[in-house]
Amino acid sequence: MKQYYVYIMTNNSRTLYTGVTDDLVRRVYEHRNKLIEGFTRKYNIARLVYYEITSDVRAAIQREKQIKGWLRKKKIALIEAANPEWKDLGERWYEE
Repeated sequence: MKQYYVYIMTNNSRTLYTGVTDDLVRRVYEHRNKLIEGFTRKYNIARLVYYEITSDVRAAIQREKQIKGWLRKKKIALIEAANPEWKDLGERWYEE
């Protein structure tokens, strides 16, 4: 069964980026290595701090839009409920 991920990434200044993907490991790698033009490259967004998994692509897209529409305070509460220390959840994915 295909899985889809809604995720939040940040930088050292805690600038937040919310996205959706069907391959979280690949997508985080792309952000970390600045392979994609735009916001995440410009603001050095490289740390994964939150993600959700669903098997419904429409639900994932809807959830991404919902989170993007929230105030920053609510996004922070979501992150801190699951990851109070803001640890990089993908930190060990690319170790050799």
